[in-house]
Amino acid sequence: MKGLLAFTACFFLFVSYAFATEAPLVSQNSFLSSEPLTFSAIVQMLLGLLLVIAVIFILAAIMRRVALIPGQHKKLRVVAALSLGQKERVVLVQVGEEQLLLGVSQGQVTLLKSFDEPVIELSVPSDEFGSRLKSIIDAQRGRSK
Repeated sequence: MKGLLAFTACFFLFVSYAFATEAPLVSQNSFLSSEPLTFSAIVQMLLGLLLVIAVIFILAAIMRRVALIPGQHKKLRVVAALSLGQKERVVLVQVGEEQLLLGVSQGQVTLLKSFDEPVIELSVPSDEFGSRLKSIIDAQRGRSK
């Protein structure tokens, strides 16, 4: 990941250096007397804005895939949660092979009980919805032909 960030930083430095060393397209005198909001200036500004937004989205997607965002762990999962009031709840958390029953309030988290064996088994989500949707789409395609 550090290599990718270093590559991205070097790329942007190179591109900014290339643009900085390029000869100006207009002379200094014509720039001062020209209209600041020309069509080409607006298009250039919008393309630059789109480039920056695209870079932000690409970096966010990379960060999501690498799972550097806190709270995204494969070994840590909330199995069940039960609200006891406006700001109090009981949460069953799976940590590896162990399950923990936690009391969560506004100011603190308290371990209520630790279970070596799972109290609630984590079920693998079935693809029933996906298969049903596929059959409906296939049926509609058959009718339209």
